[in-house]
Amino acid sequence: MNINDSVLKYDEKTIFALRELYSKYGYSQYKMSKFEEYDLYVRNKDFLISEGVITFNDTNGRLMALKPDVTLSIIKNSKDVSGFVQKLYYNENVYRVSDKTHSFKEIMQVGLECIGDIDDYCISEVLSLAAKSLLTIKKEAVLDISHLGILSAIFDYAGIPEDGRDAIMKSVSEKNPHELLRLCADMGIEPCKAGLIRTIIGIYGKPDEVIDTLRSVLGEVAENEVDELYKIIKSVDPGYKDIIRIDFSVIGDIKYYNGIVFKGFVSGVPSSVLSGGQYDRLMKKMMKKSGAIGFAVYLDLLERLLSEVRMYDVDTVIVYGDGEDIMSVKRAVEQYSKEGSVSVQRAIPERFTYKRLVKLSEGEVTVLENNA
Repeated sequence: MNINDSVLKYDEKTIFALRELYSKYGYSQYKMSKFEEYDLYVRNKDFLISEGVITFNDTNGRLMALKPDVTLSIIKNSKDVSGFVQKLYYNENVYRVSDKTHSFKEIMQVGLECIGDIDDYCISEVLSLAAKSLLTIKKEAVLDISHLGILSAIFDYAGIPEDGRDAIMKSVSEKNPHELLRLCADMGIEPCKAGLIRTIIGIYGKPDEVIDTLRSVLGEVAENEVDELYKIIKSVDPGYKDIIRIDFSVIGDIKYYNGIVFKGFVSGVPSSVLSGGQYDRLMKKMMKKSGAIGFAVYLDLLERLLSEVRMYDVDTVIVYGDGEDIMSVKRAVEQYSKEGSVSVQRAIPERFTYKRLVKLSEGEVTVLENNA
């Protein structure tokens, strides 16, 4: 069935395009209930983007929650099957606190998960789909990629204690070298080793431009992890490599994530609209043996783009008066609907934007405004 783009909103077009993309690569749609047991989210609250969860008591007394996340439900219902990779995509509403309004909001979220015997190909495929997802949203896009294994290797080398790593990670994510050096000094970390972490904060750019610097700076400290990162990035589909950057400020909670992590940005939106990575540790925490990698696209963040793209509520407004022949109105609608959307009104509507305003009187059409 062909769907006329003119009747779809910007976010609806994006959803259809992303669903088509993921289906093309063999990902099956995952459908879930609007709610799960609250305990699932309490046990993994650090994994959630939003702290707030809407709860209610079920008829049997169980405390339930409107889902603030899809990944946790997918993992809960996944099965460990040796030699098999389960590929799923979703298009679901989640319920979380909005950064803009600081109140609960129903948000449409699209994403995919790859769960099972994950290998380099799986990681490369997911990264390629993440890049293509960004370009589907807007051509001016960047996919920032990091490797938590590199940071972990550096922390081990520097002697960062386990209970101090969250604070160090926070300073790395914020690209805050002054706070980083202060924290290292408080922990008694040697200045040269603290300086190595500080150097990593400043490394950013296209892989081919920064990989030699990265290898030179780290040497044997994270040699295998750097090679792995570069190999994976080099394997990404050639058409998407130009938007990839290495950026170690991209991190995830190290209790859940490992290996490759990434965030996607598009022009016109100040924060990341796509986020993902490998989350084998989350799988293990939820008593699963499989590996996993996936990402989510946050459609609520595209509202700013939507306002830029949809400049008008409708293409043409046709105004007609009393006694106008119905067939004359229909002929006018048929004529202008070939050029876009049409709204027929008895009077000019207030707070309604349009490209063209026409008046129909005694079967004759007069163009009153034309902003096309």
